[in-house]
Amino acid sequence: MALIPATILTGFLGSGKTTLLKRVLTEAHGQKIAVIENEFGEENIDNDILVSDTEEQIIQMSNGCICCTIREDLRATLQLLAAKRRKGLLNFERIVIETTGLADPGPVAQTFFMDDEIAETFLLDSILTLVDAKHAAQQLNDRQEARRQVGFADQIFISKADLVSAEELDALQHRLKHMNPRAPQKVVHFGEVALSEVFDLKGFNLNAKLDIDPDFLTDEGHDHAHGEHCDHPSHQHDHHDHEHGEHCNHPSHDHEHSHGHGHHHHHDDDVKSFVFRSERAFDPAKLEDFLGAIVNIYGPRMLRYKGVLNMRGTERKVIFQGVHQLMGSDLGPMWADGEAKMSKMVFIGIDLPKDILLQGLEQCLV
Repeated sequence: MALIPATILTGFLGSGKTTLLKRVLTEAHGQKIAVIENEFGEENIDNDILVSDTEEQIIQMSNGCICCTIREDLRATLQLLAAKRRKGLLNFERIVIETTGLADPGPVAQTFFMDDEIAETFLLDSILTLVDAKHAAQQLNDRQEARRQVGFADQIFISKADLVSAEELDALQHRLKHMNPRAPQKVVHFGEVALSEVFDLKGFNLNAKLDIDPDFLTDEGHDHAHGEHCDHPSHQHDHHDHEHGEHCNHPSHDHEHSHGHGHHHHHDDDVKSFVFRSERAFDPAKLEDFLGAIVNIYGPRMLRYKGVLNMRGTERKVIFQGVHQLMGSDLGPMWADGEAKMSKMVFIGIDLPKDILLQGLEQCLV
């Protein structure tokens, strides 16, 4: 039996998750969707909004979050849904989990990999993150959960963009790109999003495509040369994952801002990304040992990581990815004729030791 795709919808309080969800539920797409809805607090306010005109099954957990402390609740709910579906009591084709605005999506995502019964029934498709343009700067400054939600995203939707200036929106988009270069960003108005941008994104598939913003990967030399230079909006440089001491002239990096509500020099964000690239092949044993050790030590701080690797001993691409301590790899397609056998890896995490990771990866090359 085909696996049931699951989508995690996350975003900070007030970012428009319910608006987007309501739109998805009411659009005439003919799909039957089960929603696991989970807002923080005793009252399930959203239930009144959501159930109004739809026939979808709304499963509500009234107290606490779908996050690390009560992961069992999510597991139990998923198992219950699957059991009812098998017995013909419920009919649905996919699941959407709306997390509380305070949730870290990591433990929610891990549920789909750590439990055999869940993994045999459901397929985690993607994590969608909504960002409120009006309040994002302050939220990203103040709340690590907001930064984690950006780091985990496969797709970022920016809401309330009409309430900010073009310069503020540009600064926000640039900041989000620093934090997560692999998630496409789209400005949305009142949740108006095509379903093709919400479902079947295959964010967790071990596929051969590593979608990183092309500007981020424009290749002018080796990836981790220090002193990289960023003159956004031109982006005609190696890529812009610079850390402290590296140079980025995008106006959003200026310390002084006339509008003064929470914009800051965003190199201070603890959620950062960086990319490793090499045309030399990896030694499989060395790489496995190194990544195993890194995940063991830094796993809780590693939000998402993914790579397409050139590995000694195989003519096929090796695809790997992970969430926190959970890492998987698989053989992908053959390298195409004339295609440069370039390994590409992107790491998104909280205060990851970039130099240690890059040096270690370098030492795993043949």
